[in-house]
Amino acid sequence: MGAVLGACSAACCAANLACCCGSAACGLCCKSCPTCRNSTSTRIVYSLFLLFGLIASCITLIPGIREKLNSIPHFCEKTGSTCDNIVGYLAVYRIGLGMAAFFLLFCIIMYGVSNSKDCRAGLHNGFWGIKILLFIGLIVGAFFIPNGQFSEVWMYVGLVGAFLFIIIQLILLVDFAHSWNSSWVEKMEESGSKIWAVLLLSFTFLMYGISIAGTVCLYVYFTVSDVSSCHTNKFFISFNLILCVVASVLAIHPKVQEQLPTSGLLQSSVVTLYTVFLTWSALSYQPDKNCNYMYSSQIKVGGLDSQAVIGVILMFLMVIYASIRTSSNSQVGRLGMNKNRGSPANLDTEQTVIDGPGETRSDVGLVEQGGSDPKVYDDEESGVAYSYSFYHFMLFLASLYVMMTLTDWYKPGKSASFDQLSYSEAAVWIKMVSSWLCLLVYTWTLIAPALFPDRDFS
Repeated sequence: MGAVLGACSAACCAANLACCCGSAACGLCCKSCPTCRNSTSTRIVYSLFLLFGLIASCITLIPGIREKLNSIPHFCEKTGSTCDNIVGYLAVYRIGLGMAAFFLLFCIIMYGVSNSKDCRAGLHNGFWGIKILLFIGLIVGAFFIPNGQFSEVWMYVGLVGAFLFIIIQLILLVDFAHSWNSSWVEKMEESGSKIWAVLLLSFTFLMYGISIAGTVCLYVYFTVSDVSSCHTNKFFISFNLILCVVASVLAIHPKVQEQLPTSGLLQSSVVTLYTVFLTWSALSYQPDKNCNYMYSSQIKVGGLDSQAVIGVILMFLMVIYASIRTSSNSQVGRLGMNKNRGSPANLDTEQTVIDGPGETRSDVGLVEQGGSDPKVYDDEESGVAYSYSFYHFMLFLASLYVMMTLTDWYKPGKSASFDQLSYSEAAVWIKMVSSWLCLLVYTWTLIAPALFPDRDFS
């Protein structure tokens, strides 16, 4: 248990730093920083909580860490079973449980908060020291849960949560592509320069090129020339390829363009590339070694396979994007993570600034220490800028996604090896079905305005 406390203490130090540099990131870190919204800085700190849990999970998966614990004098002599429980895949399950419990608790507590004057908003935006202790306490407490059926039950919870997060991640990716496209189109129209159009086309062709190359590799490495073999893999690859082509054609269809002028091939290329990634990730768990070249050649990075590394990096980038995105017209806004109801508190011309440490509400601490120029202002007095509850729910799902990704989507046992990769049909189907739902969601965003022109989809 000492190793857990050690890893958590490192996270605690980082979390305390985040407490100082997160909520007051724009004020405490440097005087030259621009002003920052309270709503944005708070979300960034919660994202760092998730990052600390991710780092702690990765530490438990470092190859050889069990032997390192043995080298500590008297550490594992009388607590050998404890040392076994705080490393490996089962330890990741327990850390994931602690993180998920923390975010789910705040999801429930914050339900229905409408403005920063609510006492619960003070808890959400402040009391960081208490929340850090609670976060670490829940993680440490999870290690005292008896093994029993814990891993099996928690695995199924993790599968459902990770599946839902994949869908949210796709929505965030599409929103990012929409924002990217709109930004560069606006710059092209304002400057009259064709360089922005060239850049848009270049990145679109680049992502389609990577997608095509990836699809070819899927056929080469996950199917065999024998027509009687690997039928399932061939179907998965071909079906997803067809769906991606259909989605790309719909994105530039005149009827769709008429109702949704912002649609384009850039967004479709992002969705296509993400679908290829999900397909590769799914097929890499194929238990038939004749149809899976990765069965015995998995590339590991610090005990993690290549899909896990890419998956957790993409996950964290999308969480950060959801934290800083502010437009209510975005997909993020439609998810409820950016309400921006147009209240005065949300307008730059009518911002309420927190003036000093003695005037903060509920230990929010959003001012520049030692200076007279406030850097972080309260933008939620008249209405919250995003749904506190849903944001915590997203982080709850993200915690489960991290847990399942790092453990290769399978139930760990006591003897789970760091280099062991589990191959299961369940993981294959979860990834494949999620890719289909992602394409379905994206396709619906394209055709819905054309099918129902009288409804407002803006």
